[in-house]
Amino acid sequence: MNWLVLYARSRQVPLSAAVVAAVALSVWALVDGAPDGSDDLGTTAFVLAANVLAAIVGLGGQDAVLDRTAAIRWAPRRAAHVLLIGAAAGAVLLAVQAVGPHLAGASVVVRDSAGLAGLAAFGAACWGTTYGWTLPTGWLAFTLLVPPIGGTPGRVAMWLNQPAGTTASTVTASALFLVGTTLYAFAGPRR
Repeated sequence: MNWLVLYARSRQVPLSAAVVAAVALSVWALVDGAPDGSDDLGTTAFVLAANVLAAIVGLGGQDAVLDRTAAIRWAPRRAAHVLLIGAAAGAVLLAVQAVGPHLAGASVVVRDSAGLAGLAAFGAACWGTTYGWTLPTGWLAFTLLVPPIGGTPGRVAMWLNQPAGTTASTVTASALFLVGTTLYAFAGPRR
């Protein structure tokens, strides 16, 4: 068996992929989509968060000591893992939208999936994979439950629920992705 297959199995990728597929089928079957010409940003954020949360378990291996002492360079593999989590979360939603309900444009899906993947990586680096779900879930809850905040601070805080082309939300999601990925790539998951 090659290292990629072993890595995927040790990071529970098949289980995560099954959960993401179940979320995709649920969205396809249960969601009507947004009215013509608009985006359903709340449902989009919820679906992307569910996809990212399914993959958080794979950000840590079975043995944290082995991860830290292995004779391979972990930083590129960890960064690629976070990138693939964000890409898979967004690609699955875009595939569902191609054959089913329209929820949001591609730019919103890419922005939100990247930001959520960065939050998941940041959470895994700070609290481990056991509690890595707290940041994406907390930010999603904040975005969906708190009344809208005006101005630039509102666009930054509510980046998950902003329309396409909102510069502040794009910069926020990009910063979350870069900081979370960098921290996780070099520090790894906390024990």
